[in-house]
Amino acid sequence: MTAPPVSTLRGMEHVAFTVPDLEQAIRFFVVVLGCEHLYDIGPFEDPEGDWFAVNLDLDPRARIPRGALLRCGHGSNFEIFEYEAPGQVQRMPRMSDWGGVHLAFYVDDMATSLAELEQHGLRILGGAKDGLGVEGGDGSTFAHFLSPWGMLLELVSFPRGKAYMHGRTRLLWTPVHPSA
Repeated sequence: MTAPPVSTLRGMEHVAFTVPDLEQAIRFFVVVLGCEHLYDIGPFEDPEGDWFAVNLDLDPRARIPRGALLRCGHGSNFEIFEYEAPGQVQRMPRMSDWGGVHLAFYVDDMATSLAELEQHGLRILGGAKDGLGVEGGDGSTFAHFLSPWGMLLELVSFPRGKAYMHGRTRLLWTPVHPSA
């Protein structure tokens, strides 16, 4: 690619994903993870036209009964949808699948957070692990778990930073809000 990058890009505004049950997902993100449900959107459909095909590369008869926007701390926003579409795949992709994804949430205390997830009956995958390589650092830990509908999620904690941070002025997202 020889063209320059998008010159006015400021950052990621939201991550969007589809869930099988919007009410369950909203309840999970709000009650379990403490996100804030800001507003609902939809329904959206174009029963005669090709809006979904032209704009989202979907079957033209796809429809969105409802969606919702959530905010989680000072990270990115979530735009979550329920979709109905001919030929819809109704299983979560694994991380090894094309399009596989997971969401990672920063926590101040890994042990407490994992215990709280277990109190909600969630499946923790392998427990807490020490950070690895440049992701590591004194006290750095991570753990994966599954949402009630099977989406892979992760908790991360690096209270004393990550190894890559030493000597750098430009860092990835950190738990300290920029205005703090």
